[in-house]
Amino acid sequence: MPVITLPDGSKREYPDALTVAEVAASIGAGLAKAALAGRVDGVLVDTSFLIERDAQLAIVTEKDAEGLDIIRHSTSHLMAYAVKELFPEAQVTIGPVIENGFYYDFACKRPFTPEDLEAIEKRMAELAKKDFPVTREVWSRDKAVEFFKSIGEHYKAELIAAIPQGEDVSLYREGDFIDLCRGPHVPSTAKLKHFKLMKVAGAYWRGDSKNEQLQRVYGTAWAKKEELDAYLHMLEEAEKRDHRKLGRQLDLFHLQEEAPGLVFWHPHGWTVWQEIEQYMRRVYRDNGYQEVRCPQILDRSLWERSGHWEHYSHNMFTTSSENRDYAVKPMNCPGHVQIFNTDVRSYRDLPLRYGEFGSCHRNEPSGALHGVMRVRGFTQDDGHIFCTEDQIQAEVTAFNDLVRVVYADFGFHEVAVKLALRPEGRVGADDLWDKAESALRAALTASGLSWEELPGEGAFYGPKIEFHIKDAIGRSWQCGTVQVDFSMPERLGAEFVGEDNARHTPVMLHRAILGSLERFIGILVENHAGAFPLWLAPVQVVVMNISEAQTDYAENVAKMLREAGLRVESDLRGEKINYKIREHSLLKRPYIVVVGDKEKAAGLVALRARGNQDLGQMSPQALIERLLHEKCTRSVAV
Repeated sequence: MPVITLPDGSKREYPDALTVAEVAASIGAGLAKAALAGRVDGVLVDTSFLIERDAQLAIVTEKDAEGLDIIRHSTSHLMAYAVKELFPEAQVTIGPVIENGFYYDFACKRPFTPEDLEAIEKRMAELAKKDFPVTREVWSRDKAVEFFKSIGEHYKAELIAAIPQGEDVSLYREGDFIDLCRGPHVPSTAKLKHFKLMKVAGAYWRGDSKNEQLQRVYGTAWAKKEELDAYLHMLEEAEKRDHRKLGRQLDLFHLQEEAPGLVFWHPHGWTVWQEIEQYMRRVYRDNGYQEVRCPQILDRSLWERSGHWEHYSHNMFTTSSENRDYAVKPMNCPGHVQIFNTDVRSYRDLPLRYGEFGSCHRNEPSGALHGVMRVRGFTQDDGHIFCTEDQIQAEVTAFNDLVRVVYADFGFHEVAVKLALRPEGRVGADDLWDKAESALRAALTASGLSWEELPGEGAFYGPKIEFHIKDAIGRSWQCGTVQVDFSMPERLGAEFVGEDNARHTPVMLHRAILGSLERFIGILVENHAGAFPLWLAPVQVVVMNISEAQTDYAENVAKMLREAGLRVESDLRGEKINYKIREHSLLKRPYIVVVGDKEKAAGLVALRARGNQDLGQMSPQALIERLLHEKCTRSVAV
């Protein structure tokens, strides 16, 4: 006679064992129809799961995060079913859920074409409409191995053979298709309605380049049609905003094969960079940071002492000279400790804040490189705060407040906060990790912030707060971070003299607001679709004449604007004015100044704003005042 406790605390008693689906039906027909799975005593199970004893139960629907994952994973199996129907010679391997969708890897000699994806998607829809029950079966490992070998699914047989002998395995059947899976799955294929196959890519069996190459088919699936449509629209927008395309179009930067993962900055792109760097330099200055600069290459022994060699060497570029091993720095923290160690520090000196636009290099896999978003050489707006344990909360709280001000200046007002906690591979005793994690929670509470916790995702030397900004089309980007580190200062011999005249180890706070400047510029390009706000725009205003008769006046206006501190281009070519306006509009210039005979005679200019806005005539001085106000306030003019 099981007693079921529901999420609201209410209890229901049943005379016999019953399934999750039957519990949902006893609560209401609407819930029974919506049920995708259940969470029994915290464990996700199918709706067919039999509850035989007292338990806590939550019915999982499409409104739950787990429900969407179940839809996506079930859709990956539906895709595999469709592929096997259309291409019987294909072998299925693995098909997990990923962010916003799923993929499945297939071994098939015939390369899949875009037309094949359309056919697979069509067959998926047909199979889904047949409303096949999705049922779980438990087999012995050996029986499952023999079965999959008998039907020519050798990859699946290899996966199952790796399971310890004597263990049972979980299989799911829908129609004529059966697959290995832990589950849970939707109860019926009819629950899978809103999906789209996106692309085909190459992948290696078990992720090892020494193994056979497979075909990976990516797809997306959603609970509602409007959610699928919104996601596909976002992808269209993202394609238009691709920073790699706009970087070339706007002459900001380029990348080339001879320098993989390294960026060539053009004059316009470097102008944007310098505006950002000088802004952040003022942030350093106004918030008590002293700017420093450390070497690019440091002896291996220092990286061993810091813990990087053990935990991070696979990402480090190394070199040697005169029988000494060196590493190109992947991060700046050990260098900042060396500066701290050059003098006897007192508790009165703390907190001591160092900031550096530190150039770092990390040996990222070539397949992970992505424009300026993921590179091998990058510059961080990096900072390290040496403080006492009692100062952690105040310093982190101040940083939490500062980071939101900076993001707002760049136009980002939606910021999500996450707390990444201790990973399995880490340095330092658990009691120090307890202190560090507690300090970050206290600082977040003091800042009035809500946050999501991410177990196991902290750095190897300490937990961290992550700041995720949302861009104009709803994508989230992790940029800022602050980390509490009790271990590295001790490992590198950092000390200060306390109020008791004894020597103590300082706490080290690692912090960055923008993170990689390269990546942040890529985010800005995509957020603004290349149309930078005035203060960041590499060219803020273009002055152009209608005919040669206004050339001298146009040059004089451009000179006045430059002397006022604005970035100006002159276009005095003998082209038609509409042609010149269109050309500079495509380059996304914030303002275009046009001068003709009327403007020259009256000592005025005609102003056009981005988006083909005609702002009328005004004096050059009024124009300068308008633009300087917009520039200084970092506002967007209307």
